[in-house]
Amino acid sequence: MRHSQLRAFHHVALLGGFSRAAKALHLTQPAVSEQVRKLEQDHDLLLFRREKKQITLTPQGEELLRLTKGYFEIEDQIGDYLSESGAAVEGELRIIADSALHMTAFLGPFRQKYPNITISLRTGNTEEILEELRAYNAEIGVAGSLTPGRDMTVLNLGATGITAFAAPGLLPPGKTSIAFDELTKLPLVFREAGSKTRQNLEAEAQRRGITLKPAIVAEGREAVRELVASGAGIGFVSEAEFGHDNRLIPVPLEDTNLTMSESIVSLTQRQDVRVIRAFMEFAAGTLARQNPAKP
Repeated sequence: MRHSQLRAFHHVALLGGFSRAAKALHLTQPAVSEQVRKLEQDHDLLLFRREKKQITLTPQGEELLRLTKGYFEIEDQIGDYLSESGAAVEGELRIIADSALHMTAFLGPFRQKYPNITISLRTGNTEEILEELRAYNAEIGVAGSLTPGRDMTVLNLGATGITAFAAPGLLPPGKTSIAFDELTKLPLVFREAGSKTRQNLEAEAQRRGITLKPAIVAEGREAVRELVASGAGIGFVSEAEFGHDNRLIPVPLEDTNLTMSESIVSLTQRQDVRVIRAFMEFAAGTLARQNPAKP
């Protein structure tokens, strides 16, 4: 196994083609193809399915890509270590959060401190967030769990109650809250199965011996919000994520104390990646200032 073979495979897999990999590596396409062919031949592995002008990873190729992501990230860390220690922190920081609202207190000040870091932010449910972190497809996650796994480093953002919400006029006049058992008679708009909010609601229903059957299941928090705003049913969200929307009103649940914990998480084995370390240290400092220890 040669470093050049792994590098060729890694770029082909990431970029989705031999010509794009060749351009990124400043090599000819035949040279890249030969490196990958030798890697497959020497280890009796089929890493890519080649169909006409398209290539896709085999299961063995997908596993090797997972490993090479870590391998080349360590190479970058070595480069950072050997470079001047005072050099500015730069690079890309990919964040995936169950709600962008949890990042509002961090991203502006963080960018002021580290202007050379480019940030991308997208949303997903807790299950997807952890999968993306473990697949090296994101550096930082914001998830509805305090126990995401032993492989994760966790910063606790605290917990808030879970509330229902609806469009004005959906409930009878004068009704501003609902009992949990009443949910069985109302049109419910749930998120997909990986949502921690949904899991908490279903666990409470199971504890009470009732079944919550959603009228609509929507992919993502914004889709739920738009459906509820249209009058399609009742949605659920943590109070910290409700935000401001004149089309919606909160509808507290009367007889339950369901809460939603939120955490900033990152893969522990990646803590030495400079952009990850910079963000986690910055977030920890921000949280410490917001919640000073009591004497």
